[in-house]
Amino acid sequence: MSSRALHELGVGELAAKLRGREVSAVETARHFLARGAAHEALGAYLAVDEEVTLSQARAADARIAAGDTAPLLGVPIAHKDIFVTRDFASTAGSRMLEGYRSPFDATVVARLGPGAPGQGPGAGAVTLGKLNCDEFAMGSSNENSAWRPARNPWDPSRIPGGSSGGSAVAVAARLAPAATGTDTGGSIRQPASFCGITGIKPTYGRASRYGMIAFASSLDQAGPMARSAHDCALLLSAMCGPDPDRDSTSLDLAPEDFTRSLDRSLEGLRIGLPREFFGAGLADDVRSAIEGALAQYRKLGAQVVEISLPRTELSIPVYYIIAPAEASSNLSRFDGVKFGHRAAKYTDLLDMYKKSRAEGFGDEVKRRIMVGTYVLSHGYYDAYYLQAQKIRRMIAQDFQQAFRQCDLIAGPVAPTVAWKIGEHGSDPLADYLADIFTLPASLAGLPGMSVPCGFGAGHMPVGLQLIGNYFGEALLLNAAHRFQQASDWHTRVPEGY
Repeated sequence: MSSRALHELGVGELAAKLRGREVSAVETARHFLARGAAHEALGAYLAVDEEVTLSQARAADARIAAGDTAPLLGVPIAHKDIFVTRDFASTAGSRMLEGYRSPFDATVVARLGPGAPGQGPGAGAVTLGKLNCDEFAMGSSNENSAWRPARNPWDPSRIPGGSSGGSAVAVAARLAPAATGTDTGGSIRQPASFCGITGIKPTYGRASRYGMIAFASSLDQAGPMARSAHDCALLLSAMCGPDPDRDSTSLDLAPEDFTRSLDRSLEGLRIGLPREFFGAGLADDVRSAIEGALAQYRKLGAQVVEISLPRTELSIPVYYIIAPAEASSNLSRFDGVKFGHRAAKYTDLLDMYKKSRAEGFGDEVKRRIMVGTYVLSHGYYDAYYLQAQKIRRMIAQDFQQAFRQCDLIAGPVAPTVAWKIGEHGSDPLADYLADIFTLPASLAGLPGMSVPCGFGAGHMPVGLQLIGNYFGEALLLNAAHRFQQASDWHTRVPEGY
């Protein structure tokens, strides 16, 4: 097999060739490590260790030679730097955790990779490294990384989306066949849309949060990012499953093979279109791509019905009260005492706290901590945080009302295509407003995904968002897979990659 062909293969194709011993895991790993080094300017990776990767690849080759048929055995994958790993530094994109090494792997990393002590072998994927992200997953552009921004391979002057920007860049530029991401308010779906790849956020609690550096605990959820729905189904099948001993929010649901129902007919499928997603704020180029995708679904036998999610606009103030409040609590542990950055000079304990946090956190993280602390403070908790939680419940109820009329919901992922790096300058609200179509599903804890469906201004990718009811991942993946069988948007590659 030519070395060029390796990075053109998806997860399923690579896994089959590795099992058939047409190519070795070591050869495959070396190829992707070389591609990552050649395209370092994209800023996708934050940590790489060739010896660790090749050691894992040799172990995978040994398992294959022994007859092991684990589903992802030997397939290279990279992890968002929000998941802790024993063999690679884990920084969450922040100087606060510069050089930090975890004594254990996150559950998602272990399940996709070699497994964890007492839990049996994992799916056997080989880790290429850790991927760039907005600091502590706080951002919509990957410009908030403490190290450097990741760059969109379709146009390096543009953002890749965030916070899982490095993951989207690695997959889109063929630096990795697949990557993990996390989605708190849209951080898998939005970068997947901006970079022209497929990504899915499962129902909250489907994938364990153990070992995921926390931002907002009631919202954070892990998910896969890959080129196709079929590849995402393979990865999601390995990632999900109960983890009650380590994660109290983990759902007691047995692992599921999400590839089983990918080829079901879409005849009679009811797709709901929220009128609030198609208002004046939606750019014409994005609207055109979405309408083209919906026309394809009609050809596949689906029915399109208009629905309403009346509290869509409220999702922004609700999210930016609840998420910062939880961030304020979660990030209080980074005080310079036990781990993380500690200021070199200080006068007393309080001074150490202040200087360590001032030096270790970036502007966006500080901004959200301050907002969160404010809304949780005496006299404001009832006025802001409690009211936001009430509206959050109403948003979830709006979805349940909508699902009485449809089987899944479709619409844009973001109002525009990816913008230029620095275009939003020092205006964080501009980034916040870009999340308006992804936040409602996150607040409700629903599964959602982004599927490439065309191009907009500047020949930049556009993603179609699909939202399912609770535990509806199989239906979403089926709908996405059938669309991808009838289109080729997900096969498009940025020029030069």
